[in-house]
Amino acid sequence: MNQYLKTTLSAFSGAILGALLIFYLTDSKQEMIMEDSAISTPVRNVVFEKREDNSKATGSIPEVDFVEASKNSRESVVYIKTVSEAYGRSSWLDLWLGGGGSMQQVGSGSGVIFRSDGYIITNNHVIEGADDIEVVRKKKTYKASLVGRDPSTDLAVLKIDEKNLPAIAIGSSKDLQVGSWVLAVGNPFNLTSTVTAGIVSAKGRELNILKSNFPIESFIQTDAAINPGNSGGALVNPQGELVGINTAILSRTGSYAGYGFAVPIDIAKKIASDIIEYGMVQKAFLGAEVSSLSPEIADKLETDNLDGVVVSYIQEKGAADKVNLQKGDIIREFNGEDISTHAEFEEKLSMLSPGDKLYLTVERKGKNLQKELILTNSENTTELLKRDVYFSKSLGAEFESVPLVERNLLDIKSGVRVVDVKNGFFKRLNIDEGFIITDINGNQVNSPKELSNILESIKGKVVVRGVNKKGVKGYYSYYF
Repeated sequence: MNQYLKTTLSAFSGAILGALLIFYLTDSKQEMIMEDSAISTPVRNVVFEKREDNSKATGSIPEVDFVEASKNSRESVVYIKTVSEAYGRSSWLDLWLGGGGSMQQVGSGSGVIFRSDGYIITNNHVIEGADDIEVVRKKKTYKASLVGRDPSTDLAVLKIDEKNLPAIAIGSSKDLQVGSWVLAVGNPFNLTSTVTAGIVSAKGRELNILKSNFPIESFIQTDAAINPGNSGGALVNPQGELVGINTAILSRTGSYAGYGFAVPIDIAKKIASDIIEYGMVQKAFLGAEVSSLSPEIADKLETDNLDGVVVSYIQEKGAADKVNLQKGDIIREFNGEDISTHAEFEEKLSMLSPGDKLYLTVERKGKNLQKELILTNSENTTELLKRDVYFSKSLGAEFESVPLVERNLLDIKSGVRVVDVKNGFFKRLNIDEGFIITDINGNQVNSPKELSNILESIKGKVVVRGVNKKGVKGYYSYYF
């Protein structure tokens, strides 16, 4: 019995000492896991050393006041809700009769008020394929219309019927430095008006995530927490000025894992302004393609300087061809500024327009050459372009012409792109948005109107040939 009491008292004393030890250790530092049914997010407390006067705290984090920046930017960030109709079919009879079943898919994201008269910037992937788009601000819901989008930068512009909205202050991504403080403002996991803080971890990141023939990737990398739902939201500096549009995260789980990426505002501002004014981006083309200057390529070109980009393709009769730019030329300077990477080159080019002059310093076989050229549009002219878009109500789809520069790249003579698919017959064909239709039953398709007329009138077997988003040629076969 005495032995039993001794054992019990010993265990009890050990438990008390253990508890006191844990309390002592966790009094100064602790890690807390906040769990939800679908979210498990570690939240770390910052440890500060107390001063003797007990009035202020010091630590490794500089004293930066984000209150005003958060307040101002949250006023300009909205919640976006999308609804799309997904169709399925089990037989050709379903195709004829419009059956096969459908299911609504609901998505969400964020947007930034770009202009006070109702124009909002978001990501293209937030609204892609949506049949209905709603914008929610301060518990008020607006029906939104799609003004235009640009898959090459993953940006889109929406419009709501409202005036005197708090447009966000626009900063400059060019002035942003690695190590600068930034805030990510958005609606992750449907948690509206969420603000997280971090620093700029890197600039000019290429991730190869944009599925476009002419992608522009020069992302701002940040460790401010960005999660699903943040897409299209604001990345702002400590003054509350917009410096980027949050777009992607680097994660194996689909949730924040350390790094997020944003489109620089200097690019987004030009893209959005073009869409609002012209209905499409007035993209400038060099008439050439460039690639990174790797050590292997530099060795073949007999240079030790890895800064710059190398010309890898010349478009016949394009701007570069007219000034005798050649494959293997190394572009060292862009309008008097040094070029280091491919992302940097594409970012600078994206801010110019057709008709602009471009001055390049080029190295060829050890000699420096000066080239002055005039940038062109996608049709190899310097004029402002208007979208050749046609919507077929009977097909339930919107189509647009494919520009010359893209046809040359894909090696096709003609083509009409499927831009937007609404509820209706064409959606049940299961042809994806972005697919380029080159011919129907062997007949070349040259315009959206022509394509629509053919599909609306054709009977019997139909073979639709074209090119998908990845540049792979193929065909669809149907019976009408």
